[in-house]
Amino acid sequence: MTRNSENTLLALLTGVTIGAGIGILYAPDKGAKTRKKIKQKAENLEHDIAERVSHAKEELTKTVNHKKEEFDQKLDDAISDMSGKADDIITALESKLEELKRKNAHLQKN
Repeated sequence: MTRNSENTLLALLTGVTIGAGIGILYAPDKGAKTRKKIKQKAENLEHDIAERVSHAKEELTKTVNHKKEEFDQKLDDAISDMSGKADDIITALESKLEELKRKNAHLQKN
């Protein structure tokens, strides 16, 4: 869920809550009945928000796990690539060392 949609959702829920509260307060019911309605609306809203927060946590966890897997794969690929390059460099250095040994041996014979 993006930050913008979260803000929009929060604003919408706030507006609905305020509107419902005002509507209930102006309703022609007795005080006890009105308080009971307000309590029920608040409980419903609390449950709705808890569900949305839980869903957002799940989505965030999924995203974090996916990004971690991507990072791990890229790291493994980079290490593998570097290892191959290191092997190439070692092979080239060994070849140069053998060449220098041959030249040195040839110079010592002369």
